[in-house]
Amino acid sequence: MAYGSPDGEGGIEPYFTHIRGGRAPSPEVLSELRGRYRAIGGSPLTAITRAQARALADRLEMPAFVGMKHAPPFIADAAVEAKAAGIQRLVGLPLAPHYAEMSVGAYRHALRDAWEGELIFVRGFHDHPAFITAVRSLLAEAIKDFAPERIFFTAHSLPARIEAEGDGYRERLLESCRLVAEGSQLPESEFAFQSASHTGEPWLGPDLLEALDRSQVRRALVCPIGFVADHLEVLYDIDVEAQAFAREHGIELRRTPSFNARPEFIDAVAAVVGDALRTSLSAKSRA
Repeated sequence: MAYGSPDGEGGIEPYFTHIRGGRAPSPEVLSELRGRYRAIGGSPLTAITRAQARALADRLEMPAFVGMKHAPPFIADAAVEAKAAGIQRLVGLPLAPHYAEMSVGAYRHALRDAWEGELIFVRGFHDHPAFITAVRSLLAEAIKDFAPERIFFTAHSLPARIEAEGDGYRERLLESCRLVAEGSQLPESEFAFQSASHTGEPWLGPDLLEALDRSQVRRALVCPIGFVADHLEVLYDIDVEAQAFAREHGIELRRTPSFNARPEFIDAVAAVVGDALRTSLSAKSRA
C-alpha cells in the first residue's frame, strides 16, 4: 500500500480532492500543484509501487496486490482483487517505515474495512535490521564521491497536534536515524521534517530549509529516510525547492537515491513480511 499519485495532469484535482476529504483545492492552489507536477514530469509513484510489488512477489514467491490511499487502484480495490484470487490470509504492508496513526493508521482502517479474511498488518519497520542496512547502503553510495559536512535525514511533516495525542512518530524517526548512524563512519547528522502543508495549524519541525540555513554548512546530503520511492515530496520538495534554496545560500546539496525497486529494499521488505508471518503463526501455535 502507498499514498497514491495523480494519473496525469487531469488526475491532479480529483486526487487532491480525495486527500482533502471531498473539498476541491482552490483554483490558485490547483494551479500551483499543476506547476509542481509539470516541473517533475508527473509523479512516478504508482508505477514504482507496482514495480515494488512485482519484485516482492517474485522474491517471496507469493502474489502481491497494490492498493493506494488516495488514487486508483484504491486499497479496497486491492482487497477485492485478493479475494477474487482466493486469498484467505493477507499481509497488509504500507510502504512507509514509520508508523503514525494519522498516516499509516489510515491504511490499516481502510484495509480492515475492505477485507473480511485474516489480516496481518505491518505497523512499520523503522527499526528492522534489514531496513537499517538498506539505508546505510544508500548513504554509502551517496558519499562515495561526495564529502558532506552533514547529513540531513528527513521525513514528511504532520500536524503538531499528533504529539499532544501521544503519537510516537518523531521518536520512531529519530530511532531510525540513531540506528543508521550507530557504529558507522558517517559524517555528523541531524533530523528535519519536510513538505509541511499550509493548513492553518502548526506542523512538526524543524523544517529542512530552516535546518540547512541554521547549519552554516557548505556541503550537505539529504537522506529522506521517511520515503521509500520517488514522488512529489522527493522530486520537487528536495530536488527543486531545496536545491534552489541551497544554491541561493551557497550550499552544495545532494540527496541519497530513492529505494524504488532496488534489490536491497526488496530484500528488506521481504524480511519484514517474513517476520510478520512467522510472528502470526507463532502466536497461533501458542493460542
